[in-house]
Amino acid sequence: MAEVKNEARTRTGQEAGGKAGGQGGAAAAAKKKAGGLNVNINLKFGGRVKSKDLKTFTRQFATMIDAGLPLVQCLEILGSQSENKWFGVKLLEIKGIVEGGSTFSDALAKFPKIFDDLFVNLVAAGELGGILDTIMKRLADYIEKKERLARRVKGAMVYPAVILVVTVVVVTVLLKWVIPTFEKMFADFGAVDALPAPTKVVIGLSNGFQENFVFIFAAIIAIVVGYSAFYKSRPGKTFMHRLFLLMPVIGPVVRKTAVARFTRTLGTLLSSGVPILDALNTVAKAAGNVIIERAILFARERISEGRNMSEPLAEAKVFPGMVIQMIAVGEQTGSLDVMCNKIADFYEEEVDVAVAALTSMLEPLMMVVIGGLVGGMVIAMYLPIFSLAGTIKAD
Repeated sequence: MAEVKNEARTRTGQEAGGKAGGQGGAAAAAKKKAGGLNVNINLKFGGRVKSKDLKTFTRQFATMIDAGLPLVQCLEILGSQSENKWFGVKLLEIKGIVEGGSTFSDALAKFPKIFDDLFVNLVAAGELGGILDTIMKRLADYIEKKERLARRVKGAMVYPAVILVVTVVVVTVLLKWVIPTFEKMFADFGAVDALPAPTKVVIGLSNGFQENFVFIFAAIIAIVVGYSAFYKSRPGKTFMHRLFLLMPVIGPVVRKTAVARFTRTLGTLLSSGVPILDALNTVAKAAGNVIIERAILFARERISEGRNMSEPLAEAKVFPGMVIQMIAVGEQTGSLDVMCNKIADFYEEEVDVAVAALTSMLEPLMMVVIGGLVGGMVIAMYLPIFSLAGTIKAD
């Protein structure tokens, strides 16, 4: 019954779109002619769809389809009411494409910057199986879990990043303005030659920083630009991704995050009826790590030759042994999708634990480093003041 119901909905939406195609096309052309300037401005300056926008659209679309609304009408309502105006314009364009006779998945595929391969493939599977409302609910759940995982990892990096920026600002202020003031004061007292060694070192650093400020600034920019260019290249990205996996503290977090993303995406695709070879191809593109992507594509190639998935994944030596064993059990029992989702649940919790441990370790470590750096500079500048105070009191 569910299949017949959803097929009828999709068919009804497309038939309605076909009937209104000529009028809708003419209206769209007139609208574009009248308000083309505004549309162009939106396309140029507002072109960004956040995960929150996509999640809201998917959840609302699933609810409307489940309530029996035609597909075209769902797109009309969501496009006109979207808070993201640029996204709303795109939804209305998708509506026009569907009205022209294309399937919903083909229409979505024309906007790859908004709807990735995973989204398009799942929608196509939902259309073929007549379970589009169920698929959209699964997509909404997947986006929510993916967003939650990314938020946890990014949240752990916010505190160290803020502390690092504050440290750079404080050290720059000390070297550029504060320490030269102390140096001038010591020169006025005629005590430059009698300064303690730590004070001379700090003053030397300050002088070098001021004399080479432009060079240092240019060098930092060059390093950032060079790293960005290196990371964008395929060899550079491969090197950095392998390095991330091998790092002693960050590596386990990166690996667990990649495993959670891989198994969650694969489980969602398989449970929606996507063939395993197509699913692995989509999962590889969404892996987020070149090394993980290569391992998945290697497994896909071996599966196409008639082998199971667990053996080539083990040969790649990227995934933990427990993951390989659970995937093997899922293949043997015919419940690989269920097993993948269980692995994802487990590793998402592991990411939480690893991120909490990383944060608890970084906080005191950074405080010690920052306190030692800034405090050492301040103490070095106050040492001569104590000596001068003692000399003045003796006199």
